[in-house]
Amino acid sequence: NIPQIETGVLTDVLNMPWGVEIYGLLTRWNPLNIKRPYALEYNGRNVLVVGLGPAGYTLSHYLLNEGFGVVAIDGLKIEPLPEALTGAAAKGISPRPIRDWSEIYRPLDERVLEGFGGVSEYGITVRWDKNFLTLIHLTLARRDKLQIYGGVRFGGSLPIDEAWSMGIDHIAIAAGAGRPTIIDIKNNLIRGIRKASDFLMALQLTGAFKKDALSNLQVRLPAVVIGGGLTGVDTATELMAYYPIQVEKTADRYDALVRDLGEARVRGMMDAEELGILDEFRAHGAAVKAERARAAATGEAPNFIDLIREWGGVTLAYRKRMQEAPAYRLNHEEVALALQEGISFTEHMNPVEAIPDEFGHVKAMAFTRADGSRIELPARTVLVAAGTAPNVIHEKEHPGSIALDNQQKFFQGFRAVKTADRFTLEPDASGFFTSHNTGGKFISYYGDNHPRYHGNVVKAMASAKHGYPHVVALFADDMAKLDGARQPQREAAWQSLVAKLDDQLLARVERVVRLTPTIIEVVVRAPAAARHFHPGQFYRLQNFERLSPHIRVDDHVASMVMEGIALTGAWVDAEQGLLSLITLEMGVSSRLCAYLQPGEPVVVMGPTGTPTEIPEQSAVLLAGGGLGNAVLFSIAKALKARGNKVLYFAGYKNGADVFKREDIEAGTDQVIWATDAGVSIAAHRQQDHHFRGNIVQAMVAYAEGKFGAPVVPLKDVKRIIAIGSDRMMNAVRVARHGVLQPHLDPQHVGIGSINSPMQCMMKEVCAQCLQRHVDPETGREEFIFSCYNQDQELDRVDFDNLQARLRQNSVQEKVSNLWFEHLLEKAEPELQHR
Repeated sequence: NIPQIETGVLTDVLNMPWGVEIYGLLTRWNPLNIKRPYALEYNGRNVLVVGLGPAGYTLSHYLLNEGFGVVAIDGLKIEPLPEALTGAAAKGISPRPIRDWSEIYRPLDERVLEGFGGVSEYGITVRWDKNFLTLIHLTLARRDKLQIYGGVRFGGSLPIDEAWSMGIDHIAIAAGAGRPTIIDIKNNLIRGIRKASDFLMALQLTGAFKKDALSNLQVRLPAVVIGGGLTGVDTATELMAYYPIQVEKTADRYDALVRDLGEARVRGMMDAEELGILDEFRAHGAAVKAERARAAATGEAPNFIDLIREWGGVTLAYRKRMQEAPAYRLNHEEVALALQEGISFTEHMNPVEAIPDEFGHVKAMAFTRADGSRIELPARTVLVAAGTAPNVIHEKEHPGSIALDNQQKFFQGFRAVKTADRFTLEPDASGFFTSHNTGGKFISYYGDNHPRYHGNVVKAMASAKHGYPHVVALFADDMAKLDGARQPQREAAWQSLVAKLDDQLLARVERVVRLTPTIIEVVVRAPAAARHFHPGQFYRLQNFERLSPHIRVDDHVASMVMEGIALTGAWVDAEQGLLSLITLEMGVSSRLCAYLQPGEPVVVMGPTGTPTEIPEQSAVLLAGGGLGNAVLFSIAKALKARGNKVLYFAGYKNGADVFKREDIEAGTDQVIWATDAGVSIAAHRQQDHHFRGNIVQAMVAYAEGKFGAPVVPLKDVKRIIAIGSDRMMNAVRVARHGVLQPHLDPQHVGIGSINSPMQCMMKEVCAQCLQRHVDPETGREEFIFSCYNQDQELDRVDFDNLQARLRQNSVQEKVSNLWFEHLLEKAEPELQHR
């Protein structure tokens, strides 16, 4: 078992006194490496490494040893390591030497989820000790010519041309796997069905498996994982390990909340389906606690395998024989260990249908076999691990920037050939260079992006080892002519580049403003993210675990870590680098926004999504419901700037909920304020009016002339943009073919900004945001990544599917929300709230 032998060598070194420092030294000095026995001095050339997964961090290591400056970006949140351990050259802080490995080693349920490592962090089974990933992170972070920036999306806040202009000499794409495969089954993506990448990211990047986590990841048993690759095996084993933690945590929190608040309060927030799931979790949680108690009494480890099997177990379903499964062919030990842990492996299973229960939640999966027989497996959770496509999203977003191969799957490969005093690109399927060439500056690619190296972590790391010499060769002539006397100037240029990048790419809270009793505005300084914003786009906001508020609960400390939340830019000040994000306090993460402090570093990943299409010299109806009105500020302003007539229907549950009305009025020709209850909204302009009722009723009243002569007749409207809750947008969709149909131009277009559940928001990666579409003419089914394009034709969106997917964690979300209130009652007085 070679991996076990290698791990043994590593741990033997780490467990020596100063073992961490010895390991770090050996990454920079290796007398057995004849070609490069020690790291070279900085050569003045800088490489942008896109992605800090296995290929990216390995490539960074090799390039640093060759003397390059490395700027590494990743779309994920990357937690900062303590400066005492990493050092901070700009502040004159040297890293504190680590005598014992135990100083930084943490039990996995206590370890800070750093985000560093990509799939090494979220996609590999916990049988691999992720403290080793912290070791890699620390070793690289100590290198003074490496700068790491998390929450930065290549092509979003950092486009190619800006990288060149800032002083980058080469770009290396190691962005990892992209779009998950969507299998063709009936009732696809009903509630209970997820992609494996969605599950693994939610589990490992939000810390859902931790006892104190406030993040939500709801799974039920029996569970079926579809696929035969290593990701499928990892998904099955992780699900089996997570389920006892989930139900025990739910049961403990429920019991504590009932003691504090009473059973009626806790159960009263659930509907019939949710109560059934809650009681299922409570019963299973009690059984888990009983098994823990039994094991403790006998001095042995708890055995949850029999319990999980009793509750339906976890089955890996593969369409061929086990021996043909990629997991078996690549690493049969993983399959053997999974079977030992209680996973069932079922062969020759071709999925054809998800069978729903009376609530629309999956209850079974139907499969066919080669002999034509049909088999149904009970399944309350279905996770699909059917492979992924390479991440070539940059070319999809920016056509013509990087050529794809004939199959439009991978980047087209090239090799760099030196002719006279310059390099040119020649097609080579095995080459490491893409087609991009800007004045002799090239882009290379690695790992899952490369056809020779996609598929697993080891091959991704190999791609970096095999590919970096080709990058070094581009600059060999320059390196041979380096003038040692100019080293101070090179060092100064690096510091200047770092200062520019820090200023542009790091986000900090400027201020937090309460707009209404339930709506918060977070203004951040994030110059690059603000500068590249277009109306309609959005961002992923997160706080850092190491910087988050902490609340002492009994004998331990709970950190108040946000899940990533999708927030649209309400306004930007590009000159000042400011960006406004507005959120409605509904769940734990949105409520945590009120605890952000001025000056606090945060992650603002984006802009992402697709800019809203802005026509010219047309008539547009905007319909905003509640928080949806925040999204429409920038859209209305852009519409007016292009000569459009803008009619705005602003809907609120209560008149007291209105916020930033001046921004609404500034971008509109007429506003109809609609409220369900509470105080009326007094019109400030002669042409504006208030209506008591919902937004559709307000539109009908407008069409019937109840507000006088219309400023923008509905018959003139060419485009309707509705942004609000799923129910509100669906109501607008239905009304366009019902009560509003006689008043509208039959050729108008109806658009909704679809609020799918989202997680990574990096475009076609985790697939939590998948939204079912149905062609209204042909009935053809299609699935759209809402984080790639949130603006979707209302007539195509399956709103029942959207509503169901928004409820996929509802039991946990409701319990977590009450638990958060429970924690706040125990919080120290200094925990500040806006």
